[in-house]
Amino acid sequence: GHTTGPSLNNDKLYKFAYSAEVYVDRVKASLQKSAGYRISSGVDVNLLWRNSDNDDDQLIKITLRDVQVENVNERPAAKNIFKGKSTEKIIGKEYLEALQRPIVLELVRGKVKNFYSYQDEPGFTQNIKRGLASLFQLQLHSGAAREVDVSGKCNTTYHVRQDQVTKVKALDSCEIENQGFTSQNQILDVSTKATSATIYVLEDSFIKSIKAEENYVLLLNFRRKTGAKIVSKQRLELKSVQAGPGLIAGKQVASVIKTLDSHYVAVPLVAEPVKSECRKCPSLSEHWQSIREHMYPEKLSKAEAARSFLSFIQNIRKATKEEILQIIRSENKELLPQVVDAVTSAQTPASLEAILEFLDFKDASTSALQERFLYACGFASHPSEMLLKSLTAKFKGDIANEEMRETLVIVMGALIRKLCDREGCKLPAVVEAKRLILSRLEKAKKDDNVRMYLLALKNALLPEAIPLLLKYAESEEGPISSLAATALQRYDPSFLTKEVKETMNRIYHQNRKVHEKTVRTTAAAIILNSNPSYMEVKNILLSIGELPLEMNKYMLSMIQDILHFEMPSSKTVRQVLKDMRAHNYDRFSKMGSSSAYSGYITRGPDVSSTYSLDILYSGSGILRRSNMNIHIFDRNAELHASQVVLEAQGLESIIAATPDEGEENLDSFAGMSAILFDVQLRPVTFFQGYGDLMSKMFSATGDPINVVKGLILLTDYSQEIQLQSGPRASAEFLGGLAIDISGGMEFSLWYRESKTNVKNRVAMFIAGNTEVDSFFVKTGMETTLEVETALDFISTVQFSQYPFLVCMQMDRVESPFRRYVTKYESLPSGRRYTARRGKAELLAGNEYPLHQENSNMCRKVFGAKSDSSSSWF
Repeated sequence: GHTTGPSLNNDKLYKFAYSAEVYVDRVKASLQKSAGYRISSGVDVNLLWRNSDNDDDQLIKITLRDVQVENVNERPAAKNIFKGKSTEKIIGKEYLEALQRPIVLELVRGKVKNFYSYQDEPGFTQNIKRGLASLFQLQLHSGAAREVDVSGKCNTTYHVRQDQVTKVKALDSCEIENQGFTSQNQILDVSTKATSATIYVLEDSFIKSIKAEENYVLLLNFRRKTGAKIVSKQRLELKSVQAGPGLIAGKQVASVIKTLDSHYVAVPLVAEPVKSECRKCPSLSEHWQSIREHMYPEKLSKAEAARSFLSFIQNIRKATKEEILQIIRSENKELLPQVVDAVTSAQTPASLEAILEFLDFKDASTSALQERFLYACGFASHPSEMLLKSLTAKFKGDIANEEMRETLVIVMGALIRKLCDREGCKLPAVVEAKRLILSRLEKAKKDDNVRMYLLALKNALLPEAIPLLLKYAESEEGPISSLAATALQRYDPSFLTKEVKETMNRIYHQNRKVHEKTVRTTAAAIILNSNPSYMEVKNILLSIGELPLEMNKYMLSMIQDILHFEMPSSKTVRQVLKDMRAHNYDRFSKMGSSSAYSGYITRGPDVSSTYSLDILYSGSGILRRSNMNIHIFDRNAELHASQVVLEAQGLESIIAATPDEGEENLDSFAGMSAILFDVQLRPVTFFQGYGDLMSKMFSATGDPINVVKGLILLTDYSQEIQLQSGPRASAEFLGGLAIDISGGMEFSLWYRESKTNVKNRVAMFIAGNTEVDSFFVKTGMETTLEVETALDFISTVQFSQYPFLVCMQMDRVESPFRRYVTKYESLPSGRRYTARRGKAELLAGNEYPLHQENSNMCRKVFGAKSDSSSSWF
């Protein structure tokens, strides 16, 4: 009547054959060509003791013998790393002895109550034995249970049919101590899927055979073709039953164990964390010397720069504060900014301490490095509370350069948002930083200070900041009101309450005061993007025709873009257009050069990316604002990859034109503001004031101003995986971006034309490494992807006539794309097997088709321009 657990017969020795296999490969690949290895052995099992009061409580002894390590797939002799080596040579004498020392299990109703082994045994061999011991845990009736085994404490389900038992373990439910982190944004992250099933065949109330299989699949979310799988298989088969040793007499388990061997102690069945030491690994400074040449500023748009950046981060993560400081302090001015990018991106306590010790915010001469440090903090893939705490302390201290003060608080905003996204809004450092920004904004008197805190809120996106942003959007002048409105535009529409929409409607329709075009068009965009009502859309459409010259054309273009791109509000717009008062020729034939247009850059099975480009001019033909956005999204998440906004105002006096209504008193100004990977950067000013403009115009070379240059860590995924056969696996995916964005504005009074050019040069490198480490053998697979590309956006305006001619061009150059997969098996002695496959292709360049009107204009501009472009100022 043993219905609850398997039972062994007295005085018998059960002889089993055991094998544990590990495979690592690409997700879709068949296992025949995978990297991996097999450990096989004999296993002897016998009953030591049975409780006289409860015969479902038994002690069993398990011994591994004749251990062999071999290839999991047939390899020719030249590629077999185990060839000619005895097991003792591969594993090491001491480890082999430890592995073949018996273990004792106390099974109560089929579950492992205690696992007895030697106290000071190496973790690696102990884990292999734990993997074997966990196989002996099973129950003989169907149902679910929460069990502890080598994988941790897991939800397990049993299905029993006659002499067959299937055990399914939900690996995502396992509680086990694991180091690791994931990327901040889901699109840039890695998704995992894990399964585990074991099939038992029973005979004579004990085990006849066991087959266990566990699978882990890892996929890069933005390119699901890139990924890895780890398969772990175990088999245990009964070969014979012989006469064996008799039982040990005793009442208590403890006394029986003592009689058997006084060195035995109860150790946890859950695997212990182990890591093999790296032999022959270069030091941090040796590694830096080997990659240094790829990190010069002029090489930052090459894939090799991104690759070096990632490998440098991996090494910094293992380094001490002293080793890191040694490199920072000895490097030259040209390379230091890239070192700062990498040290900050490493995000370890040692790297943060090193960089904070090196940078002195009281010294204005190192502000370029301070800025690189701050932006790298803003892009942090898994920021810590400690980082935000350190920045808040710096902000309260002395800062020599006012621009760094501004950048610092803007980055604090970005960190608040990232920590809040990870359930960290209640952390003391986050509460303190939020309080600081909100209270200082309310007290701020100077425009520059107000602007700085608004930019921080534009990154933090705190729900509690919405009332403040509304106040600034509606009651302040020019740039401040425009900034508050664009901050509101970044919130998810679900946060935009009735009050927000009412305020935006008042701003757009100028119910309380006259607003600038830039603020009004932003307000309209917010209304149309947050599930607008029929009346809201109708009122906006009815206003077209009553607006300033260029704004009519811009709003019309925005409505047409909503329809053409099938945006969420397009249904409501279509309903309103059935009304002839809203939809008539007079309204829809407005002249002008402003425009708004969206389109796809790529549409893929995993992610798609879109661009949107809108340009608003003043009535006299001078650019007021151009806004270029790139968004990436998949089924569940979205990433604002980049935004470049060029703004200009008060330039009418140069060409003796009349300013638009509400813009008569604006100071001459031109500048650029950028968002990169959801982080608003500090805006850059080209010129401020008429005098500054004139001096720059006459000395203008048309050389682009560098807006962003640097290295960014995008994908940052690292997880440890405990395999149920005992070894530990690790999966690491890193994605780096080397980026160079510059923008320029040229102006020719002679030819009455202006030209703006935004150049985005980008190189991306992704490296994935999935490895199983059994200390005496490592096996794994490295995957790399690299691409280099450039996206140019040029707009040329000729304002010698009205409506003036505007030609916009958006081009992507031909881009090399390379991918490689390397599978490997290696021994600590250095003997190694590798198999590498790769593919390189050229992705064709592309000129993105903007709207038809633009194509017609470009023909005119380039038709009229035979030789005018040669003599810019």
